[in-house]
Amino acid sequence: MKKTLALVSLSLGIALINPVLSVFAQVPGYPPYPTQNQPETWSPEPSQPEELLPLVPINPVVDCTSASRCLGYDEQIWSGGGRQGDWKALLTSIDNSLRYLATKEAIAAYQNYPVREFTLDRVRRSLLRFRELVVSAKSPADLQAAVSREFTFYQSVGNDGNGTVKFTAYYQPVYSASRTRTSVYKYPVYALPSNFKQWAKPHPKRVQLEGKNGLLGNQSRLRGLELFWFRDRLDAYLIHIQGSAQLNLTDGSVTSIGYAGATDYPWTSIGGQLIKDGRLPAKGLTMPVMIKYFKQNPKEMNVYLPRWERFVFFKETNGEPARGSIRVPVTAERSIATDKSLMPPGALALINASFPYLSENERLTYRIVNRYVLDQDTGSAIKGPGRVDYFMGTGKIAGDRAGVTGGNGTLYYLLLKE
Repeated sequence: MKKTLALVSLSLGIALINPVLSVFAQVPGYPPYPTQNQPETWSPEPSQPEELLPLVPINPVVDCTSASRCLGYDEQIWSGGGRQGDWKALLTSIDNSLRYLATKEAIAAYQNYPVREFTLDRVRRSLLRFRELVVSAKSPADLQAAVSREFTFYQSVGNDGNGTVKFTAYYQPVYSASRTRTSVYKYPVYALPSNFKQWAKPHPKRVQLEGKNGLLGNQSRLRGLELFWFRDRLDAYLIHIQGSAQLNLTDGSVTSIGYAGATDYPWTSIGGQLIKDGRLPAKGLTMPVMIKYFKQNPKEMNVYLPRWERFVFFKETNGEPARGSIRVPVTAERSIATDKSLMPPGALALINASFPYLSENERLTYRIVNRYVLDQDTGSAIKGPGRVDYFMGTGKIAGDRAGVTGGNGTLYYLLLKE
């Protein structure tokens, strides 16, 4: 879903993983990936300078005096210290990428990928071998040692040419909603118009489609396309940012919605607009702070929400797992979104960054961690080699964590040594 993803306060987002795929110890029987008509190599154009490549091979200096410094030491995979490991979730995410790599879309993506070492075959073999290592390893140290021994690390050049990558996070919210408009549930999200591909550009702006107050209603050209109704305008707006949501309906049933399309306008950060106008200070501005501001000053939504001119359409997904831009489900804390014009889709990656975790006293505290992740999504605000959006999961805790995630880290892609 691309188009649907992104950081909790900066772009579009998506959704929940339903771990239904095989996670048994043996490697599943994946369909053979299609053969290509062209050789799976890349020939650089003479005019393209080498320094513009987004990934460069490195020989990492591994300092294992502490877990956070020990590149590739991912303790979250295994249970311990009262923590439930996510071994099965990681395997499921690997399986999802392997299925993508068996598609024609994957062939097209890798046929002209600019970093010549990243061929479809090598990315696929790397995932298969990493999966075997995850299954056989007995501890984080075992896996870290095996990966360091068998894989080559390709580091993102980052936003400064020195590997600095900005991290944010996104999640899938859960909201109350109604299938019909009532005096309480009056803010709609809309289905994609059947003739949307024929809409002339420039597309109508957000304010033209829903009004300054979000209640344009029968005067909107979207009349009759209302999909669900929400009691809080900010709820409906935040779904536009996240790109999907689980819904608890007033009739007692549960469903979900996902991204279906969007008008052609760039991302505008509402938080940035509030800072620019002096409404909120730049220091300490997080999604919870911004939400609190609008709760305390609801009329300000009429001023600021329309400044993001892009308008997102949805479809009911009936509780099915939402999918990333490569059309596979995203997995909590194992899927990332990057700029797919630069980064290898479906590939195995390793991130080292600071994220908030719920402590024993139920407060969020930050830890620098290593996480093996799969590159499975993108977003309209995720641009350049120095941006990563990390999928936190679904629900309130995931939202609380995503809302205060932000900072610099490093990003590596892993290829099996030849």
